[in-house]
Amino acid sequence: MSKGKVVVLGSNATRIETKGGYWGVTGQYLNETVVPAMALIEAGYEVVLATPDGTPPTIDRASDAAAHFGGDEAAYARAKDYYANDPSMNARTLRSVLDEGLDSYVGLHIPGGQAPIVDLMQDQEIGEILRHFHQHSKPTAMLCHGPISAVAAMPYAREFRAALIAGDPEKAKEWAKGWQYAGYKMTVFSATEEKVIEDTILQAKIYFDMPLALNLAGGIVSTTPVDFDPYVIEDRELITGQNPRSDHPIAVALIAALDRKRAAA
Repeated sequence: MSKGKVVVLGSNATRIETKGGYWGVTGQYLNETVVPAMALIEAGYEVVLATPDGTPPTIDRASDAAAHFGGDEAAYARAKDYYANDPSMNARTLRSVLDEGLDSYVGLHIPGGQAPIVDLMQDQEIGEILRHFHQHSKPTAMLCHGPISAVAAMPYAREFRAALIAGDPEKAKEWAKGWQYAGYKMTVFSATEEKVIEDTILQAKIYFDMPLALNLAGGIVSTTPVDFDPYVIEDRELITGQNPRSDHPIAVALIAALDRKRAAA
């Protein structure tokens, strides 16, 4: 018998704005999606994947490699098979999850890749889901670029994002007022890690870095001094992981939080 349903909120973005008016190719990271999902299923939870338009996320080509599974080719093959064939990865719309009712969901996970910067951080339905999870203190995990999705819970998420792209931090602070995660300790993909991706994969600069954005919003953001070291922070219901190598640690933290919540109930 299932311990409860956990919704994985995925992105449908395939392009990201970059400085100079160009667009780069982006997507969602494979390991950040499947490692926590497979661990949740192993722990007895049911996984439901939902995206804005109801189609599965496009996997970022940079993540489609055994290197993101510790060089373990067998683990990489299992991950690819799970994502392609497991029923839990049959995406549905965010709206269908909301219409079904969020009371049946016990936890939430938002994977990264740069894609959430484009759609999830300004999606009103993501905001509605996050406000429910916050109000009911349900474990809420976000990994790598996933924590930027927390911005969607702002009353003026679109305006906040527009101010960031315009390079107007004071205006961004104004739009961020009333954010439910202000004062929370959290982590996110660091500026120096982002530079590696910009230089070697994206070959362009994005408009803002994630720690600055969340700090402007009122978050208390910290990152590791060593790029790509695993790092996870828990503060109340919010669990954030810094980078792709935080996939296993955030899965452990999320499952532990779900089990504690279940035991307390």
